[in-house]
Amino acid sequence: MDEIKSRRRFFKRAAIATLVGGLAASLGASAWAHGRRGGGWHGGEGFSEERVERMVRHFAVEADATPEQQAKLAEIAKAAAKDLQPIRAKAREARRRGMELLAAPTIDRAAIEQLRVEQMQAADAASKRMLQALADTAEVLTPDQRKQLAERMQKRRSWHRG
Repeated sequence: MDEIKSRRRFFKRAAIATLVGGLAASLGASAWAHGRRGGGWHGGEGFSEERVERMVRHFAVEADATPEQQAKLAEIAKAAAKDLQPIRAKAREARRRGMELLAAPTIDRAAIEQLRVEQMQAADAASKRMLQALADTAEVLTPDQRKQLAERMQKRRSWHRG
């Protein structure tokens, strides 16, 4: 009899761990897509205008961008950061909701699934907006600048892979 109870307890714990892991992965993917706290998001509110300008200046040096190109790049980056701020706020709220769902006395699978769906939609929206900014940036640069940047990025990627 103890063996049956032990197996039930094991499977119950495994199911809860799987649920928590799946929800955490969904929320983690969303957080990654919307920017990680401390990884560039100041105070959880998004990139400050000063930080965006600093990032653009750094990028412009690597791209050997003209002052006109740098101004266009700053405009693109600021617009993208502004558009992504509401998505970031929704991601914070979703993490809070996810923790509430997991801490509830009963597990509401429909609510958990709805949260997952919402987070995948938010990740898709963020991905689309980031891709739009990337394409806009590419249009500002010359083909030679894009080629040089791609080569530098490839070198960095190989450095990180060790």
